[in-house]
Amino acid sequence: MRATIAMLGALAALPAAAQQLTIGAGAPITSLDPHFYNASPNTSMAMNLFGFLTTRDAQARLKPDLAESWAPIGEEAWEFTLRPNLTWTDGRPLTADDVAFTLARVPNVPNSPGGFQGNLVGIAGVEVVDARRLRIRTQGPAPLVPTNMASLAVIARHAAEAASTADFNSGKAAIGAGPFRLVSYTPGERVVLARNPAWHGAFDGKPNPWQQATVRFITNDAARTAALLAGDIDVMDQVPSADVPRLAADPRVAVSKITGLRVIYLTFDYKSDGAPAGFTDGQGRPLAANPLRDVRVRRALSMAINRAAIADRIMAGLATPTAQWLPPGAFGNDPDLPAPAFDPEGAKKLLAEALPQGLRLTLHTPNDRYPNDAQTAQAVAQFWTRIGVATQVEALPWATYSTRANRNEFGIHLIGWGSTTGEASSFLVNILATASRERRWGAVNRAGHSDPVLDELVARGVSTLDDEQREGIWRTAVRRVADQVSMLPLHQITNSWAARKGLSYEARADERTLAYRVFPAN
Repeated sequence: MRATIAMLGALAALPAAAQQLTIGAGAPITSLDPHFYNASPNTSMAMNLFGFLTTRDAQARLKPDLAESWAPIGEEAWEFTLRPNLTWTDGRPLTADDVAFTLARVPNVPNSPGGFQGNLVGIAGVEVVDARRLRIRTQGPAPLVPTNMASLAVIARHAAEAASTADFNSGKAAIGAGPFRLVSYTPGERVVLARNPAWHGAFDGKPNPWQQATVRFITNDAARTAALLAGDIDVMDQVPSADVPRLAADPRVAVSKITGLRVIYLTFDYKSDGAPAGFTDGQGRPLAANPLRDVRVRRALSMAINRAAIADRIMAGLATPTAQWLPPGAFGNDPDLPAPAFDPEGAKKLLAEALPQGLRLTLHTPNDRYPNDAQTAQAVAQFWTRIGVATQVEALPWATYSTRANRNEFGIHLIGWGSTTGEASSFLVNILATASRERRWGAVNRAGHSDPVLDELVARGVSTLDDEQREGIWRTAVRRVADQVSMLPLHQITNSWAARKGLSYEARADERTLAYRVFPAN
């Protein structure tokens, strides 16, 4: 209570102009439809505009949001109770019926390039008990339901029932119950937000400090840093790794950072029967079969990469080499699985055994989405070229890149995934499990990966209530993925933000940039 009173006092002391915040975001959103595309910039924006049944704090610990409580009903249901007197930004009441409508819409968004249906795994149906109570029926034990609800923005039935994604982007359907309401959205440029006076408040009692917030999309790293130092923006995310020491030493700036839940990795085209896009033999001749289906090829490509060098030189120490997709201490991380050893000679031998005619390939990467993404890809290409795999890099802006990646147009490409649930299931269910609309698996499994052994582990894990047993299953799955090189992990990112003097932002493991969590420094 004392902290809340102190915060309110600090806000009262701010002049009206000081209650306007400008954020420089390193990646643009692709839509204001919170169910269209499961991408971190989109979800960050959704958290500014919409409410969720549950949410997470900066350390990814589960907290209440629209729901004040939840509890299992036997082994085949969860009951959620909403806070009293919730309203939408247009003044209409928010009820359990809106939540039921939301859960029905999530797996049915037209033209979604990769949605949120993985968060509905194990759910059999939804029952509205009354205006404040919702019962989610499950197909047997489903321990992840409360955790997964923190990824699903609740939308208003009356505004969105007949709405398209375009209606959200225009603002017509973007009626939320979050800390802000939408003022305007200019694709590729900015989103302007205004405080929602009817917001129910954060789980820790801290108010929204800002009357207005503008999120500007500044994808160029140098331009984003320059804008902060010039006072054109108040906060920036995705601080360029090379700038972190300089900004941390600048008395005009406060830097915050944390080991994140995002892994940067390379993913393979398993779908193509013939050569994937950009692949030939060593002499540039067509390949008769897909070499990426051979675990020896995937293993050789992994062994050829010096991850420690990339983390140290490209990422300036703001990354940790890894063999898995969650950092140490996260639920499902295997503490006994080290980063793959750098073994170029072993990689050469293994590749010669698998592909005696050699290999050439094109590695695709975004150049404005993740910290040092294109530079990382260039480093990987150099390591591969040294073992005899002539590698060309094609770097593209995220808007173009994501569209093409979603169509599986790349043979091998660099991408990132943030397991914001803090549990290994997020990556397994959405990316590596065999795609199944019935099971709601593989929402982002564009590459066509399929492993019956891994699928069996996923099926067991998502229905195991005992935390210790479930974590054991996830660790077995992690080891299976590493052994098969089902994906090629490079490093886990250290998330960083920089704010002008007088402001503070608590670094978040889920890398969300939330305007309402920027506070005047005490």
